[in-house]
Amino acid sequence: MTAVAMGAEASAPPERRGLARDGVRLMAVRPGGLTETTFRDLPELLEPGDLVVVNTSATLPARLDVRRADGVGAPLHVSTTLDDGDWVVELRRPHNDGPDRGVEPGTVLDLPGGVRLRLLEGFPTPARASRLWRARPDPDVPAAELLRRHGTPIRYGHLSAAVPLADAQNVYATDPGSAENASAGRPFTDRVLVRLMARGVPVVPVVLHAGVSSPELHEPPVPERYRVPEVTARLVNATRAAGSRVVAVGTTVTRALETATGEDGVTRTAAGWTDLVLGPDRPARVVTGLLTGLHAPDASHLLLLEAVAGRELVDEAYARAAAGGYLWHEFGDTMLFLP
Repeated sequence: MTAVAMGAEASAPPERRGLARDGVRLMAVRPGGLTETTFRDLPELLEPGDLVVVNTSATLPARLDVRRADGVGAPLHVSTTLDDGDWVVELRRPHNDGPDRGVEPGTVLDLPGGVRLRLLEGFPTPARASRLWRARPDPDVPAAELLRRHGTPIRYGHLSAAVPLADAQNVYATDPGSAENASAGRPFTDRVLVRLMARGVPVVPVVLHAGVSSPELHEPPVPERYRVPEVTARLVNATRAAGSRVVAVGTTVTRALETATGEDGVTRTAAGWTDLVLGPDRPARVVTGLLTGLHAPDASHLLLLEAVAGRELVDEAYARAAAGGYLWHEFGDTMLFLP
């Protein structure tokens, strides 16, 4: 795994820092060198016939303020809802400086709206002292419904203040379900999307509902719900057959597309849950370009980048970003890997 230096942190959305949404910095990373520009110039970095794939999952206000039986209040992050109606949650420490590892199975939390939530077992394995828990609400209420009434967006310590939900949404987000913003796509604006299409670069959707990342622990991604539509699979295959690039907007898109791509290299329509973790033992089969933000160095993020772009390019790009004052995290700057 690559070791990278952490750069400066974006403590607020670019619009709160005097920039347009598409005004963040963009580093194009190719084997022949690095090009530094701004995100609004993305269309000029791609060629007619390339395909851009975006994640249209929308962000839920996935944080609830809850209270334990001992009277201690704490944030609860709701990661997803399982097929049987159980929730997957992360109970945070009272000051939101990490997950609470001291809770036990059977812990009951009082949620807004008179709902009580019982922690059942660790997720995805039933280990004690887990970060994520399978939990059951009483009464049985859909998590999304409670979050819409009482939730606020998840935020971590690098943010200087709470942000409204609109700031945690991508302009093309249409399918609510993510606990955290699929942030590689945040700098897109209507103007950038129109210029891509005018250049002959189609933009097509997948859905992957991103769970809670808990950046303090740098863990591999947990199972997440995804969908690759038939039209997207068809255009991905046609793009590759024509010798053009399939550019994934973010690690969520990469995970969805690679899950739907067989050993034969063919991408097929697919839906369900993915537990795929890309890395040296499972390199990318179909994604040949990757647009990504800069996040705290963690195994799954960097291994996925390396699975697409190779370790040498990732090392070079992160070293330049750290030295050049690029901003990390969901409201920060971006990279476009074109290996």
